[in-house]
Parts: sequence; structure tokens; C-alpha cells
Amino acid sequence: MISPQQITAVILAGGRGSRMGGLDKGLQAFNGMPLALHTLTRLQMGGGVGQIMINANRNLAAYESFGASVWPDSLSDYAGPLAGFLTGLEHCETPFLLTVPCDTPLLPLDLASRLGNALEARAADIAMASAPEVGRDGRLQVHSQPVFCLLRVDLIESLLEFTHKGGRKIGAWTAQHKTVLVPFDSPADDVRAFRNANSLAELRQLESSAA
Repeated sequence: MISPQQITAVILAGGRGSRMGGLDKGLQAFNGMPLALHTLTRLQMGGGVGQIMINANRNLAAYESFGASVWPDSLSDYAGPLAGFLTGLEHCETPFLLTVPCDTPLLPLDLASRLGNALEARAADIAMASAPEVGRDGRLQVHSQPVFCLLRVDLIESLLEFTHKGGRKIGAWTAQHKTVLVPFDSPADDVRAFRNANSLAELRQLESSAA
């Protein structure tokens, strides 16, 4: 079994916030508290990780006020979520790294433990969450959630090589390694757990659903 002390979480808050008009997404209020702070609090409440860091590229002092270490991308020019994965791996001092975005304030409290159990059971390199989403036909379908991953820290050399060659797609990199998909689609799972807020309108919708 993977213990919480073996897992460090990185909250990915390093994006441009383009669909939010350039606003720093992680600092936008959700029920009166910054999104990234909600994410950090959920991780602490779940008790599945021993350490938490934040990947951010601006407003570093604001993120540091949350009480976690803050690290900017080591890759230049807002290279996307994989830049956050790489930054997390570079500063991770535990055998495993959990990646989560800053804009899913209802993420599962048992995220780390379920990913960890699946990774160990399948002797995988990466455990990736999957969850129901509404498809174009209006029906719920289970889809992978690539930014929610548990990684073995020794994947850093592989990710360095991939990103330095210009690779930016999470799925293209994870496909190079043994990856297990972990469904969060049981009746006890909150269907809103992986809903994110890419725009202010989506943020307000998510806020209303959680009221």
C-alpha cells in the first residue's frame, strides 16, 4: 500500500487563464475563497497526501499565503499542464506525485488513495482518473481526466525528454508508459467532482450547483 507520506500533490495553477480574460484562475473566488485554496483544502481534508505544492507563474506571493511551497514552470512560455507535471516532479521529494488542477474545488476526498491502490494493484507507472461527463448526445459517459494523475517520480527523465522535444499533450506522454484508468463513477461518487471552471460563467454555474 502507498502511504500518504509517500505522495506529494502539486496543484496546477500556472495557466494563462485565456478563457477567463487573462485572469489568474486559481485566485478567482468560489464561495468566497480562491479556487486553488479550495483545492488545497480538499487535499488536506482527504488526508491522502503528505505534502502539497503549487505550480504558479504569477502572483506567487498570493499563492504562498496559502501555506504551501510555490514553484513556477521550468519550461518557458506557459507550456501547459505537462509543464506543471514536470515542475512537480523536479521538486518532489517523495516516490509519488499527484497532479490536480486548481479549478476543480469539489475533487474527491479519496482521490489519492484510489489512484494509489490502482497503481499498486496493476503495477502501473501512472494512475489516471476517469469520470462521467455529459456527451454531445446529452448522456453521461465516462472519460479520462488527464490532469488528475498519480505518477512515479522516476518518470521525470521520460517527461524531460518528451517536453524538450516539444511534446505538450498529456495523453501522448502517458501512452508511453503503463497507465491504469481509475473510474470515479460509482453511485457514491459526486458527478460534479471533476467539473472545472474555464470561464467566469462556468465558475458561477459550478458555484450555484454546490450551493
